[in-house]
Amino acid sequence: MHLLSFCSPLRLIAVAGLLLSTAWFSGLNPANAQRVKHSLQVLYTFEEGSGGIIRDRSDTSPPLDLKIADPKELDWQDGVLVAHSPASIVSTTPATKLINSVKRSGEITLEAWIRPANRSQAGPARIVSLSSDTSHRNFTLGQEKDLFDVRLRTSKTDRNGLPSTTSPGKSLRTKLTHVVFTRDSKGRARIYLDGKRVAEKQVAGDFGNWDGNYRLSLANEASGGRPWLGELHLVAIYDLALSGDEVQQNFAAGPQLSPPQPLSPDAVSAGLFRQHVAPLLAKHCLECHDSAIKKGELDLSRKLAALSGGESGEVISPGNAADSLLWQAVASDDMPKDRAPLSDEEKQSLRKWLDSGAVYPVERIDPVIYVHGGGSRDVWVQRLTVNEYITTVRRAVGVDVAAQAHEILPPDLRADGFRNTAYNLSVDLKHVEAYARLAEITVDKMDVLKFAARFSKSTKLSTDDTMRQHVAAMGKWLFRGPLTEREVSAYSGIATTVASAGGDFELANRFIIEAMLQSPRFIYRIERQDDRGRSRRVDDYELASRLSYILWGAPPDEALLQAADRGELQNAAKRNAQVERMLNDPLAKTQSAEFVSQWLNLDRLQNMRPDSKRFPNWDPQLAADMRAETLAFFQDVVWKENRPLSDLLDASFTYATPELARHYGLTPQGKGLRRYDLSSVPARGGLLTHGSVLTIGGDGASMVARGLFVLDDLLRGTINAPPPCVNTTPPPTKVGLTQRGIAEQRIADVKCGVCHVRFEPLAFGLEKFDGVGAFHQQDPFGNKLRDDGEVLFPGEAKPVSYKSSAELMKLLADSERVRESLTWKVTQFALGRPLTADDAATVAEIHAATQQAGGTYRSLLTAIVNSDLVLKSGRGT
Repeated sequence: MHLLSFCSPLRLIAVAGLLLSTAWFSGLNPANAQRVKHSLQVLYTFEEGSGGIIRDRSDTSPPLDLKIADPKELDWQDGVLVAHSPASIVSTTPATKLINSVKRSGEITLEAWIRPANRSQAGPARIVSLSSDTSHRNFTLGQEKDLFDVRLRTSKTDRNGLPSTTSPGKSLRTKLTHVVFTRDSKGRARIYLDGKRVAEKQVAGDFGNWDGNYRLSLANEASGGRPWLGELHLVAIYDLALSGDEVQQNFAAGPQLSPPQPLSPDAVSAGLFRQHVAPLLAKHCLECHDSAIKKGELDLSRKLAALSGGESGEVISPGNAADSLLWQAVASDDMPKDRAPLSDEEKQSLRKWLDSGAVYPVERIDPVIYVHGGGSRDVWVQRLTVNEYITTVRRAVGVDVAAQAHEILPPDLRADGFRNTAYNLSVDLKHVEAYARLAEITVDKMDVLKFAARFSKSTKLSTDDTMRQHVAAMGKWLFRGPLTEREVSAYSGIATTVASAGGDFELANRFIIEAMLQSPRFIYRIERQDDRGRSRRVDDYELASRLSYILWGAPPDEALLQAADRGELQNAAKRNAQVERMLNDPLAKTQSAEFVSQWLNLDRLQNMRPDSKRFPNWDPQLAADMRAETLAFFQDVVWKENRPLSDLLDASFTYATPELARHYGLTPQGKGLRRYDLSSVPARGGLLTHGSVLTIGGDGASMVARGLFVLDDLLRGTINAPPPCVNTTPPPTKVGLTQRGIAEQRIADVKCGVCHVRFEPLAFGLEKFDGVGAFHQQDPFGNKLRDDGEVLFPGEAKPVSYKSSAELMKLLADSERVRESLTWKVTQFALGRPLTADDAATVAEIHAATQQAGGTYRSLLTAIVNSDLVLKSGRGT
């Protein structure tokens, strides 16, 4: 039953066609307390001081300004508007931006700093209202004598927003009070007074029936008749249910906004550097002008060196681009040499920075963080990978479709080193047809009635609320979160259609499940996105899916969804209890194996076909054994011994079958995969001496390929592509000329050496291992092989020498740069996207927390899921 159409995973603005096509602060504003800014829709602070217009200061366009009908009914004080008589303060147009935004999000927060004039006002007296008259509203925050009353219209309330949510009796006082009402997408409504939650209830339904013509009003109903008297200090409305911590944050900030401070000239210049100049220097200049190469004795990668200049003197003249040698070289296209010139936009950014004072706000530019751009505002829909899809079906409905999925679905391809990179997980017609076919296969394998019984005791094919409740419960499990009213109606409509055709309960469920299994909400990890590119905290269900797919590569289980139901995942302690539980599940080990398999591209081993003349003893089974070796080694270091991740580089043991042991020159210990102690075999030990990694160099054990692997995957170094005129075909070895000798010739070449010196020496320590990972003291031509060399760590001016492969492994294992790189790799895999400059500060925090906790894989995953990269969505400020 082909029920659904799919949309390609382009940048998500909206996904359409889902179905069927504490202490009282007395008003103080501490300098270190900042108000929550994300998801803010309207903000009134009453700083005008006079006049008939109240300005919306939310910076969300278009502004929703309010008009005062008769200013004589109000008194303006310093940041306070006093309603001493019944007044009319109403927006001149419908509150369209607010209405549409809240309808999209399904959440709202009403916040007000107020001082009621008395405790006898009733009606309720309207403090903040989005309505047309006394009987029709989208919402109202009001006063009902000695308590606060909030009426919120949903598809489950009446048009007047009843039944309402109220604070306890006698909770309203005639003092300056911070009152906040929140309602989240799960229907939880809460009232906070002075930072403390005082009321909570369930307000079911959605905002699909909100009227788009209502205007926003303060201190009265839009039509009059429900005046409220008192002081208005601040009113804010969000299209998000603020958390308890965020309510506390706003309470601590107080009712007065800190006046915006203009940026200093130095701050402006520093901003230009971070946003524009550092990326262009990393892209165009540091290839030749970093600490290691320093052409013309000029190092632009470090602050002091860049400002000091090179052999031609100072190249940066702060405040005067025209006199700067750097600008002159770039403007004339003399630099960069043998590369494309800077674009006009890049040139203007550089000139503007030089003219602004040339503030260089960092000690060193790390080029790698700019490889994927300076920002990460784009949010991508994440389609399940083939393996995630198989696991999700198995966990969701108890059916194994691995064989069929691998046969029918197109394979996932690697992008930026991983197969789960979201932007590469496109969907074409083959996917659509495959998912439809797999949904049918899955349902055919299911015991439909047994599965349906998990969500409903009734087996009667009804078309009333019983079926809607059944659909909502089943859909929540399959879609990893609650359904909207529209979705419930659409899927329930399938049951209605089946009933009208004479079908039974089982048939209706077959079609409903089949439809759900090919829905984008099942195939994709869909989250609500902010179409203004702002940051927001993900809700509990979104967070549950993020946790489960990061830690397990699988959907949330019942325990995790129940924690989301209770709203516990926003609490750090309760969230970490779930994380600890999940890390103890075997699925966490399976997911870690997926990480190392994708990182090291172990799947390529099954396609290896070495030259049979050069390697007559090669057996394809050996490739499978090499893969098994690396996976078993990783599991031992990471899970059995819980060692720091960096120990992967020099742990003195491995796993091998008898065949692989003989290939490595080890004495076989028995059948199957066994653990081998390598403490007396110094040449081997650590990932770089595994056949699975050494074969990256191909039959010729290429120094280029092996060196680039170390540079890219362990040191996070960057290398530009060679100029088009360079012949990249490696010359063959011969008597008197080893691979190392060829590499040294390239390094000595003026054109090639500037790049090759950065990575080929990294592979010198591996020269004794041939193209299939066997160890030799000399090559086929009788040339003696060496394993000494040097490591040039990115950002450093001088390389560090090593005398043997064992010393190389030790250098890498002890390197902070390698530890950071492992953090970046695991974080990238967890997020399913490349990391950018905007992520760097958060990744640094993750890394620091990880190292403090021992540098283990478990501590790294815990730090990742507790970071803003997982807890928040979007990159706005």
